[in-house]
Amino acid sequence: MNAGRTALITGGSSGIGEAYAAHFLQTGGRVALLGRSPEKLEQATRRLASDLGWTTDEADTHIRRYSADVRDADQADTVVSDVIHAYGHLDVLVNNAAGNFPCRAEDLSTNGWNAVVQIVLNGTFFYSRAFGRALIAAKLPGVILNVVASYAWTGGPMVVHSAAAKAGVVAMTKTLAVEWAEHQIRVNAIAPGPIADTGAVTQLWPTETAYQQVLESIPAGRLGTKEEVARAMGWLTSAENTYLTGEILVLDGGRSLGKAAFSPTRPSPKSTTL
Repeated sequence: MNAGRTALITGGSSGIGEAYAAHFLQTGGRVALLGRSPEKLEQATRRLASDLGWTTDEADTHIRRYSADVRDADQADTVVSDVIHAYGHLDVLVNNAAGNFPCRAEDLSTNGWNAVVQIVLNGTFFYSRAFGRALIAAKLPGVILNVVASYAWTGGPMVVHSAAAKAGVVAMTKTLAVEWAEHQIRVNAIAPGPIADTGAVTQLWPTETAYQQVLESIPAGRLGTKEEVARAMGWLTSAENTYLTGEILVLDGGRSLGKAAFSPTRPSPKSTTL
């Protein structure tokens, strides 16, 4: 399915990014993992190699690692250029790098706001621009997949910085999809809900009470898995899926639909006489 294809994954050293890398490698592709920590990138490479039963040499052939900060536009150009030089081409870009922490808007510092917006919004644009420029110049098709969240359009408490940044990424997704369609570059996004064994769960819902409240808000009755998200991402970035662009796939077990609004135990509203 991905034989001969290459994917660059920001935030690729853990969580959903690493899960997508595993899926891409299992289906015949090669990946370039990008993250800020060389140690975490090395650990992710060892986990992926172990899961696939690869030797160190095999892993080095199929996996490249880049320690970089997505907020640095020059680094984005350098990384994209190096991946293309190393593998001959770059087919898929997954903008997965993110920054988030729960904070009331009135307590949010300027530095906190800037850090999240620069990582999520600026970083997504810098890597998308570098990818787009390279493929347009080479007259080659490609796929960009941005990782967002449904609170980008519903809003949500304690995440004003992340919600605003991801809303910008949603708008960017649709805009680039229109601009780059003529170049055969598709741009879509995926909005995962609460996913087990990810940093977002432990950061945003660190207590058992908070976790249970989130669980009760999901109509499906459970958290999603990284593997489920990775498979959906694989479909969105598939070379056979060439007509879908400018869309956002929500994968949250129905949470963003509002379970409370449809609960059979919810009391009926009192009638009002006009």
